[in-house]
Amino acid sequence: MATDQGKVLRLLEKPYETQRSDGTLDIEFPGELGVTERVGGTPPTIGARGGAQLGQATSVPRGKAFSLFIESHRRAAKDLIDAFMKTDGLQGLVELATRAKNLVNESLFVYAFSYVVLHKKDLHSVRLPSLVEMFPNKFVPQEDIMKAQIEANRRDPNDTAPIVIEYGPEFASTNIKPEHRVSYWREDYGINSHHWHWHLVYPVGFGEAPDRKGELFFYMHQQMLARYDMERLSVGLNRTEKLENWRVPVPDGYFSKLTVNNTSRAWGTRQDNSMLMDLRREDIGLEPLDITDLEIWRSRIFDAIHQGYMNDRNGEKVPLSDNVTSGKRGIDILGDAVEADRRLSVNSLYYGDLHNQGHIVIAFTHDNDNAHKEEMGVMGDSATAMRDPIFYRWHKFIDDMFQEYKLTQQPYTLEELSLPNVVLERVGVLSKEQPDALTTGWTVREFEAFRGLDFNSNAPVNLRLTHIDHSPFDYHLQVKNQLQTPKQVTVRIFLAPKFNVRGLEMNFMEQRLLWAEMDKFTVTLKPGMNHVVQPSKDSSITNPDEYTFRDLETGPQPGTSRREFNFCGCGWPQHVLLPRGTPGGMIFQLFVMLTDLEKDKVDQQGNTGRCANAVSFCGILDSKFPDGRPMGFPFDRRNAPQFQSAAAFAEQLDNANLHDITITFLASGLQK
Repeated sequence: MATDQGKVLRLLEKPYETQRSDGTLDIEFPGELGVTERVGGTPPTIGARGGAQLGQATSVPRGKAFSLFIESHRRAAKDLIDAFMKTDGLQGLVELATRAKNLVNESLFVYAFSYVVLHKKDLHSVRLPSLVEMFPNKFVPQEDIMKAQIEANRRDPNDTAPIVIEYGPEFASTNIKPEHRVSYWREDYGINSHHWHWHLVYPVGFGEAPDRKGELFFYMHQQMLARYDMERLSVGLNRTEKLENWRVPVPDGYFSKLTVNNTSRAWGTRQDNSMLMDLRREDIGLEPLDITDLEIWRSRIFDAIHQGYMNDRNGEKVPLSDNVTSGKRGIDILGDAVEADRRLSVNSLYYGDLHNQGHIVIAFTHDNDNAHKEEMGVMGDSATAMRDPIFYRWHKFIDDMFQEYKLTQQPYTLEELSLPNVVLERVGVLSKEQPDALTTGWTVREFEAFRGLDFNSNAPVNLRLTHIDHSPFDYHLQVKNQLQTPKQVTVRIFLAPKFNVRGLEMNFMEQRLLWAEMDKFTVTLKPGMNHVVQPSKDSSITNPDEYTFRDLETGPQPGTSRREFNFCGCGWPQHVLLPRGTPGGMIFQLFVMLTDLEKDKVDQQGNTGRCANAVSFCGILDSKFPDGRPMGFPFDRRNAPQFQSAAAFAEQLDNANLHDITITFLASGLQK
C-alpha cells in the first residue's frame, strides 16, 4: 500500500508492535524531564535544536493506561500532536510517527496520530479504521483472546482458515444482578467507539476551540443518558439514579475482564459497595485530590447557577443566560467550566475540574494510594468508560447540574415555538411495508483482530460480535405549506417512551429528559401539500458502519455514497439508533416539529463538507454548529403552563405532531 491511506493504516496496525524505520530522523526530548535520548544518526530536520521536539510525550509509560481525564496525560498528548502537526507533508509525518511509535504509550500514540489525521490539511482524503481493530483488547475479554492465541499456536502453519472469537450478548457478566440486563448496551462496541471518537474531535486543553463545545458536551452526554434510560425501561429497570453522595458506598461494582495492553495487565476492578476515596496517585502524575475538593467545586457551580452568573479570573461577573443575541449562551459557559477545559473555563482555579477528576476518583476506587500498584479502572479511558454502570450515574449527576441551570431559563413562548402558515398534518414510520411498527434484535458484525494484536499465525483471527440492531425504516411526513411561495424548514424528530416504569403515561416534565433526538434535516416545502420521506440511515446523529482496515485498503465500493465514505468516525452508532423495545411491543411516541430555517441557519465560513454527518452530536469539523437554536430545542427547557404534555404541543401548534409507534424486540434474531 503506497497510497496515503496505506501509509496511515500501516502506522495504526498492531499498535503494541515495535515499528521498523529507516533511521533517518532525530527525536529529541527536553532535559528537564530527565530523559535525553537521540534516535537516528543523520542531520536533524525538526525542532529548535534539530531533532523533533516531543516534549512530555514519553511521560506516560508504554504498556500503561492512558487517560484523557488526567491533565498530565493530556499535556503528553498535546506535545506529541504539536510535533506531528509541525511536520511537512505526509512523508514527514510518517517518518516522525514511525520513530515515535516505539517510544510513546501505545494508546497515546493512536489518539494523537488519529487527531492529526482529522486536522492536518494534507490528510483530508485519509480515513481512520475502526478502534475495535486497533485495540481488540479494549472490547473483548483477555480470556477469549487467549483462546484464539492457543488455537493459533496449535494450528498447522499451512492452515489458513479463519480463527473466530465469538462474543455474545451476556458479555462480561450474567443477568443475576438487575444492572446486568443492559450490559449488552453498555459494552456495545459502537457506543464505546463513539465516546472515544467524540473526545478525539472535542479534546480538553488543546487544539482550536470548537464552536459551542461546552454546550455540545452537555447535549451529547444528556442524549446518551436518555437513550440509556430508554434501554433500561425496555428491560424493566428504573431510570438512572445520579451519583450525588460521594461519602456512601457505591452499590454496583464492575469487572471488565479487559486488559490495558497485550501483556495481560488488567484494568482495575471495583467491588460492590466500594467507597470513593481521597486520591493519592502521584505515581502517574496526579496531584493529591480530596473528595472535599469535588464537593467545593460542586457547591461553587450550583451557587453560580442560582445567582445567574459566574466569576471570571479577574473577579468580573459573567452572566449565565441562554437568551443572548451575541456571545456564548450560559449553557456553553457552564459546560466549559464543568467538563472542564482550562482554555475555555471562565475560572478553572475557582470552579475546578469536576467532570474529569470525578472520572479519575472513580477509576481508582480500588487503589486510591497505589498501595497495591494496580492499574486504573475503565472509567479512566474514554474508549472503555461507558462499559461501567457508574459512568451513567456520574453523568446523571453532571447532567443534573446542567438541568438545574436549564430550569432557571424562561419557558419558550408560543411565538418562539410556532411556524405560521405551515401545518404538519401527519407523521409516521414505515418499515418492511408495516406502518408504525419497528423491530430490533440481535445481529453480528465481524472485525479482524489480527490488525491490532499479533497472533503470530498465518490464519486470520477475527472477532464476531453479537450486538443489537434494527430493521431500516423511513419517516413519513405530510406537510401543508399555506404560502404561495416555497418555504425552507428544519425538521426535528424525537422519540421517547410513552409510559414510565409503573406503566403510567408521563407528563411533560417526567418525559422531558427522555426525548432522544432521532434526526434533524432541512427541506424546501412547495406551496400546497408535501409528502416528505426521510430514511433512518441518514440520521443527523449517526455515522455509517465503522470502516475496517480492509474497507480502507480497497477503497469505497461501487454504490457507496460520498456521505458514507467521507466521515471522520464521530457519531452515534447506526445500529443503536432505536431503543430495544420489548418482545410484546413497547409503545413510544414520535414527536416531529418544523421550524423556520431562516431563523435556524448559521452563517458558515469555509468548507463544511468534511466530517459533516452526525452533526447533532459532533458538529462539523472546523466549522460552526449548523443550528442556531439551543441544542435539544424544544425540550431543553421547562414547559409553559399551557403545555402540560408533549400531546399539548401537538394540539396547540400547527407545526408539531405527536404519533404513537411500537418497537418490538425479536429475541430470536433480526431479519433485515
